[in-house]
Amino acid sequence: MLLGVLGGGQLGRMLALAGIPLGVRCRFFDTSAEMPTAHVGECMVGDFHDRGALERFAQGLDVVTYEFENVPVEAARYLERFVAVYPPPVALETAQDRLNEKQLFERLRIPTPAFRAVGSDKELNEAVAALGVPLVVKTRRMGYDGKGQMFVRREEEVGKACAMLGSSSLLVERFVPFEREVSVLAVRAPSGAVVVYPLVENEHEGGILCLSQSPTTLSAFLQKEAEEYAHRILAALEYVGVLAIEFFVYEGRLIANEMAPRVHNSGHFTIEGSATSQFENHLRALLGDPLGATTPRGYAAMVNLIGTIPERARVLEVPGVHLHLYGKMPRPRRKLGHITITAETSHERDERVAMIRRIVSTS
Repeated sequence: MLLGVLGGGQLGRMLALAGIPLGVRCRFFDTSAEMPTAHVGECMVGDFHDRGALERFAQGLDVVTYEFENVPVEAARYLERFVAVYPPPVALETAQDRLNEKQLFERLRIPTPAFRAVGSDKELNEAVAALGVPLVVKTRRMGYDGKGQMFVRREEEVGKACAMLGSSSLLVERFVPFEREVSVLAVRAPSGAVVVYPLVENEHEGGILCLSQSPTTLSAFLQKEAEEYAHRILAALEYVGVLAIEFFVYEGRLIANEMAPRVHNSGHFTIEGSATSQFENHLRALLGDPLGATTPRGYAAMVNLIGTIPERARVLEVPGVHLHLYGKMPRPRRKLGHITITAETSHERDERVAMIRRIVSTS
């Protein structure tokens, strides 16, 4: 089985590692030769708009997926001429435009922050008048890890935020004073079978995920609500693979923020913390195999390594930890790896997380 992956980043690397026991080999396509996937599969360098390069990439592949959501939709659609592409390109297209994404949530009766699309000064003034402040101003496209968005507290700051974002196509959202940020990971097979992981509680710093923990103390009601919303999106998009949906918890309910049509950073803990990792389940879905159980293995957490890498020996001294490095050169705000923490109790997990965060903060 030969899997084609658009993108050669760390998510592709972890997909390849999950594929080895299943007999799955990977071929990666990216615009740069400096890929974290270089040691785990065949790598091809090219332009996503080069149809000849895409055709060469597709030769001999059984199925294609992608490991980041800014892959040009045209490339995914073109590859469909030669090989199955999952998740379907319509999911990629929807997630790449925040307005399309929010409109999908609305159509499926999934609560989302009040929003307005803005393409002119007149529309901006109307949006501010309708939504009030504080607001979050976002570019419609190319936003991730806190990029492409600004929080605005006062009306007089809105115009400046729009100018700084440098885009004529914007989305203005009413700020939600959320109590927690959470995500749900769901997997759908071609047969329509679906499995869902327990909710993950997330913390961000500077817009970048720094900590995820699961299982959480969140109610069974919120778990059921997250699963229902995930089922609606998966069915509407005729989805295949892993889908991540990020929510705010506000006044005891879930409000959808955004979705990612791929394996997701907040699901890295599943490598050691679940009966089946998100990466293996993504592959199972692509191959049409039975999906694996999402049962937790005790209590787990994930700490991202951003910008610097701590001393390996200090990390590995902590019981129940697993270090994953991506082979990337350090630079500020860059995800260089992650540490998974597992434990038999939530108290033990929290103690180990605190130890790891102290080590990371002093690295």
